Amino acid sequence: MSRNKAVMLNRDLIEATTLGDLLLRGASKWPDREVLVFPGERLTYAGLAERARAQARALQGMGIQPGDHVGILAPNLVELVVLLFAIALSGAVAVLVNARYKTAELAYVIENADLKLLFTTNRIADYVDFVDLLQEALPGLKGADDALALELESAPLLRSVIMMEENEQPGLVSFSRFGEFAGKTDPDQASARRARVRLSEPCIMMYTSGTTAQPKGCRLSHEAIVRNARGMSLRFRITEDDRQWDPLPMFHMGAILPLLATIWAGGSYITDTHFEAEAALRMIDAERPTMLFIAFPTIMSALVTHANFNLEMMTDVRLVNNVAPPGQLLENMKIIPDAVHVSAYGLTEASGVTCNGGVDEDKDALANTSGRPYEGLRIRIVDMETGEEVPQGKQGEITIKGFSLFEGYYKSPGKTAEALDENGWLHTGDLGAADEEGRISFRGRIKDMLKVGGENVAAVEIESFLCGHPAVELVQVVGVPDPKLQEVAAAFIQLQTGATCTEQQIIDFCQGKIANFKIPRHVRFVEEWPMSATKIQKYKLREMMIAELAPEEEISRT
Repeated sequence: MSRNKAVMLNRDLIEATTLGDLLLRGASKWPDREVLVFPGERLTYAGLAERARAQARALQGMGIQPGDHVGILAPNLVELVVLLFAIALSGAVAVLVNARYKTAELAYVIENADLKLLFTTNRIADYVDFVDLLQEALPGLKGADDALALELESAPLLRSVIMMEENEQPGLVSFSRFGEFAGKTDPDQASARRARVRLSEPCIMMYTSGTTAQPKGCRLSHEAIVRNARGMSLRFRITEDDRQWDPLPMFHMGAILPLLATIWAGGSYITDTHFEAEAALRMIDAERPTMLFIAFPTIMSALVTHANFNLEMMTDVRLVNNVAPPGQLLENMKIIPDAVHVSAYGLTEASGVTCNGGVDEDKDALANTSGRPYEGLRIRIVDMETGEEVPQGKQGEITIKGFSLFEGYYKSPGKTAEALDENGWLHTGDLGAADEEGRISFRGRIKDMLKVGGENVAAVEIESFLCGHPAVELVQVVGVPDPKLQEVAAAFIQLQTGATCTEQQIIDFCQGKIANFKIPRHVRFVEEWPMSATKIQKYKLREMMIAELAPEEEISRT
């Protein structure tokens, strides 16, 4: 063999596989290693693969065909992860339903997603009763004659709702009864079905949260999900000795992608049914993770301001993933000083995360940028009017191209065409800039731009500045109407534990340090935030401020 051929064969080849085979790969390489750690329950790679194979046969036994949509409505549970892989092994598409949806939202998604089966639980009925919500959302479910052959006017394709428990519920199928269907599918038939699954086929569908319209179903392919997980695994340098703690809900890519990145490397994934700071700190102390996928400022704040937080429980943590303004990220680095703190940029339409900071970058780069795109992905910053790429350092719209992009919004070609241009670039609606090293800085949503007296102001710029105030823990800035300036900034602030501050002190802090038109005209202090699954809902903050400031007749016109 010539030297040139040897070099070509030894280069880093990009592996790609289906979501189901990613698990089987892990079970083959690390059968006895822990893959999942939940309170009171642990599962090895081999154990997870065995359960997923059995449930894939049960799905086939119930008549699920390749490409069918199977929904999961549940908090973080071992059963959810098993089902995710079982659905992938069967060639179907897992629709991960937002567990915070209420009756109207559930009814819409179940019908819009064309679900054939829906799995749910009453494990946390004291917190949220999914069975009750579904019986309200689906008229006729509770009194159905045959739970295995539903005929519901509101969801005509839905055949069954299946509990993740053994107990019987009116109109629902028990988990043991579901398991009996595995006997109707020969293992060889199941293997043949698995082998026919193509990388380009959708395997997961998630609904993006809507603020002014119904949510849209993002279809993500096997290749997009698995290759993106590989990208994160390489960027974080995850190994089989790593233990990643992630408190995010599994109907969010902030949980699914780190889970799959951990499985790619043979590590362990640690989580709980839902996030609660005191329980989370106990788990971190007991399990000693090496990585924290905190992701959002509200979670970081809840952890580090809790009375039980101490650095000793963080001694094994080598990496913390978070997203926040630069000032807040620098403060986080001081709080957990021995870990590398990285940031991220991404969105569901690009399989969750597109960029991450690297473990070998300096603190300034890690705090001020979201890092470089994963290998195989391209990001361009373009002028919002011309669509032309802008020079390095100049702000524009972030556009993305590459393997991680979604397969379009389900049953919404018009919305898909708005997001993807004719050359295959995803227009994110986000503002950003790229430095000379190709690192991306997120500057806020295009719709999160304020127009103050004719001047464009990015909300994130004001937020980052206010995070430098010693009493401030977290800031969100929104634009509210103003009769003279068209729009002005309003700042909602969560203070550090034990800190006190006034509206005037915040305004005085800004005087002479940022342009006058950027200084918030209104400051409000909050203890709780209006939340979606993982993000603060800025539109609700804006509505609150408008309702406070405007007369009733102006509110209705706004």
